[in-house]
Amino acid sequence: MRASGVHTSEACTNGVRVNVTSRFSHAQTEPPRWFFTYTVRIANEGSETVQLVSRHWIITNESNEIEEVKGLGVVGHQPTLEPGQAFEYSSGSHLSTPFGSMRGTYQIVLKDGTHFDATIAEFALTEPHTVH
Repeated sequence: MRASGVHTSEACTNGVRVNVTSRFSHAQTEPPRWFFTYTVRIANEGSETVQLVSRHWIITNESNEIEEVKGLGVVGHQPTLEPGQAFEYSSGSHLSTPFGSMRGTYQIVLKDGTHFDATIAEFALTEPHTVH
């Protein structure tokens, strides 16, 4: 548990580094929901140009209920990153419990058409001062 409700994760796959920072935003009582924001930084540390084409999120709440989210790009973009470049965006999610987690993959394409999944390491979503 972190009293601040701020959590981070980091993973690197084939030179694509994904850093995530999540924060508790707010809660509502009817229906009970907990809202979280997260900021993702995707950096190309490899030697080839890469393009993020789609995402696959796995969101798990405290009751082990799983929601999967798949779609093209991120926040309306399919960024192309030259070696040394990075792309950062913020988004949000909500849970029906005060604790949960997110993890997933970004589908990456190289200039030659090769595909791979860049790992998004699991990060916690927690209401501050919640013990789990």
